[in-house]
Amino acid sequence: MKINKIILALSAGMLLFASCDEFLDVNPDNRASVDTEEKVIKLLASAYSNTDYVLVTELMSDNVDEYTASTYTDRFVEQVYAWQDVTETDNSDPENIWSGAYNAIANANEALAAIEEMGGPTTEALRQAKAEALVSRAYNHFLLVNIFAKNYNPKTSATDLGVTYMTKSETTLAPKYERNTVAEVYELIEKDLLEALPNIGDLNYSVPKYHFNKKAAYAFAAKFFLFYEKWDEAIKYADLCLGSAPKSMLRDWKAYNALSQDFEVLTRNYIDDSHKANLLLATAYSQIGVVFGPYGYRKRFMHGAYLADREDGNVTQVWGTPGWYSGLHTYQGSGYDFTIFFKLPYIMEYIDPVARTGYAHSVLTLFTADETLLIRAEAKALKGDFEGALEDMNIWLHNISSTKVEVTQDMINSYYGSMAYATWLNSTPKKHLHPAFTIGAEGSDQENLLQFILHMKRIETLQLGQRWFDVKRYGIEIWRRQMDATGNPSMQTDVLTVDDERRAVQIPQKVIDADYTPNPRKDVTADSPMLIPND
Repeated sequence: MKINKIILALSAGMLLFASCDEFLDVNPDNRASVDTEEKVIKLLASAYSNTDYVLVTELMSDNVDEYTASTYTDRFVEQVYAWQDVTETDNSDPENIWSGAYNAIANANEALAAIEEMGGPTTEALRQAKAEALVSRAYNHFLLVNIFAKNYNPKTSATDLGVTYMTKSETTLAPKYERNTVAEVYELIEKDLLEALPNIGDLNYSVPKYHFNKKAAYAFAAKFFLFYEKWDEAIKYADLCLGSAPKSMLRDWKAYNALSQDFEVLTRNYIDDSHKANLLLATAYSQIGVVFGPYGYRKRFMHGAYLADREDGNVTQVWGTPGWYSGLHTYQGSGYDFTIFFKLPYIMEYIDPVARTGYAHSVLTLFTADETLLIRAEAKALKGDFEGALEDMNIWLHNISSTKVEVTQDMINSYYGSMAYATWLNSTPKKHLHPAFTIGAEGSDQENLLQFILHMKRIETLQLGQRWFDVKRYGIEIWRRQMDATGNPSMQTDVLTVDDERRAVQIPQKVIDADYTPNPRKDVTADSPMLIPND
């Protein structure tokens, strides 16, 4: 008898036994004892995943096109770009995203169990440790449900398949797990958050930016409640994060722009934990620093000059010339065409310095003050507070751009009112919006304002994997198109419709093999691929 799977990959504190005889010889709950305040705090350093989700969510979004002249590709990125069920392996693949998040959850649960076994959070350090564990548990489930399930929708989430919400460490071998609904997962995230937030603090950290410190927890709460469609709560926690002077919390883009325009210099500065704007950072074994850096690697599917010039960063904006302090960097040549910001460092951990072999790392800015300000603006716009949303947008705009223009609703209406909605052959910043929640009709003040906010969020988070979640929340359709040698669209190959089941990443095959319910998929074996040439 072989025991070779533990569903959900809850490896923290669990054993993978080779045979029944070995099982009989070993205590199945042979965890290291966590029985002191110091050990609990140390364990919480492992309540964060070391896998990035950015590569998958960025390549699934509308921030990339296929450049057929490039040979820099592999089967993994091809599957992700095409919204296929991924069978290839990579440090950033869905299986590692899944196991990384559930391992972090397992460690958070271990810390919570240890605190209870010690008599509860009897000291301030333990109260803050319990709060951190609860927030970490909530955040990792938030990632899982938003990647591997449909987006929250009050009309359907009571029956939509979510993920398993783990509230305790597993002590049995090969247990059977059921999927909570999306609604249940959101309810449990809210419960964990509301219990934790009054006690979250910065007492236990030597480097607070790599833990859920107070401001990071508030930023997560603002984002969660935005996704949960509770606009007042999103605004409340964004206020707590940003304080009375939000401009002082934002990234100093002017100083960033004054640095040497060198990839390593700028990316190391971007993730510097001394910046107020960086609220939560995380390290990851990942090649995203290469993929989204000035290198040829995996550049067949990339954010090229066509997108930059017609949909986001280099477009003439509402206020006129963009004037970004942080400029886009364009690379065009034989077999490559990509336009990028410098945000994700490429850091090598050398095992053999002579042979220059080792492990690629990067550092992710999971929460920033700049994105939180845009989240607050969006929540205000959805609530109907257009004046408040515009105030936040102008604060953000004057910090990242050299413009002095005060953007008004009339300017936004004029800009988007005269613009066509994007098609695969005619890119514009304006996309049809089909959210589950109610917004104003196309061309209304609210819809135009949301177009502006989503446009700016897209620029703020370019290469950081966040656009995919707005694509899901707003039901934005995405086409897949091939770009010719001149960098223009030549062929449409696929489209992700509003209700496409591929918007929920498929559960990893190893987990499905262990009798976990997969996400539904349309049978496309008889369908011909969509090929619409540019005639």
